[in-house]
Amino acid sequence: MAELLSSHTTLRVGGPAAEFVEAADDRALVAAVAEADRAGVPVLVLGGGSNLLVCDEGFDGRVVAVRTSGVSVDADDCGGALVRVAAGEPWDPFVARAVASGWVGVEALSGIPGAVGATPIQNVGAYGQEVAQTLASVRCWDRRAGVQRTFAAADCGFGYRTSRFKQEPGRFLVLEVTFSLRLGDLSAPVAYAELARRLDVALGERAPLAAVREAVLGLRAGKGMVLDDADRDTWSAGSFFTNPLLDPADVPEGAPAWPQPDGRVKTSAAWLIEHAGFTRGHGDGPAGLSTKHTLALTNRGGATAADLLTLAREVRDGVRGRFGVELVNEPVLVGCGL
Repeated sequence: MAELLSSHTTLRVGGPAAEFVEAADDRALVAAVAEADRAGVPVLVLGGGSNLLVCDEGFDGRVVAVRTSGVSVDADDCGGALVRVAAGEPWDPFVARAVASGWVGVEALSGIPGAVGATPIQNVGAYGQEVAQTLASVRCWDRRAGVQRTFAAADCGFGYRTSRFKQEPGRFLVLEVTFSLRLGDLSAPVAYAELARRLDVALGERAPLAAVREAVLGLRAGKGMVLDDADRDTWSAGSFFTNPLLDPADVPEGAPAWPQPDGRVKTSAAWLIEHAGFTRGHGDGPAGLSTKHTLALTNRGGATAADLLTLAREVRDGVRGRFGVELVNEPVLVGCGL
């Protein structure tokens, strides 16, 4: 029986895979992908499935599930911790270990689903932190050249929710991510106002690592952003749209505006969605906006990929019509498009 991809994505939608392979080590992972590449078979590399919307027809090719594991640490009081993490390691347990071990720099990224190998692709970020701030290098398989390559952080092309790995889709297979983390009991400077208020500290101050993790988990749970089988609001891919980067003159009046190094301004996709008339819980069918956060498109039970795409188009088109701003989806769309 074909493997249904709905069983491997947090949105719980997606049809069958023509072929499904699980790879438990780097050799098996590279072999599974390289063999398919040589044969001209399409490949979908599957991590935690938290950033995917797979079409109802499924994937007519080889799905390679990354199941590699292992965390190795080289730490000293002066140099901090250099932590090498296999691509298949789940992200949040790694963050929990970092907090418990006194490794500073990823605590505000607590509660994010998915696998470690996906984090540099999207330059995953939340609550004032992003992986680019602590990532030292990424070891990967270059599918085009047929060789292993290691990229230092400076060579990864990191930007807001992007990287060289995302800009060259399908070329690089992430095998291992290395983080350089400071040692200590206190967090990195708190850089997000909502988190600072929750911790009762000023922006730029530090707080105990465990307190930051607890606060972030609480904030994310309140927005339906911590996976919970019993809470349909968490049957999502997290934030479905990225915050737009605009020229200052194009920011709608009253919208939040955060200046960026390149002269553009980042504004809030959630603000745009809400002010375009879409409220929490919007939608009458099996797909709807979260009742806790308008950025999340959710599967209320029985939704199809087509249902979710219809809702995404409605929201995108509504924001464009009201503000002239084009929202961009954050999840990867497999076999379908907006």
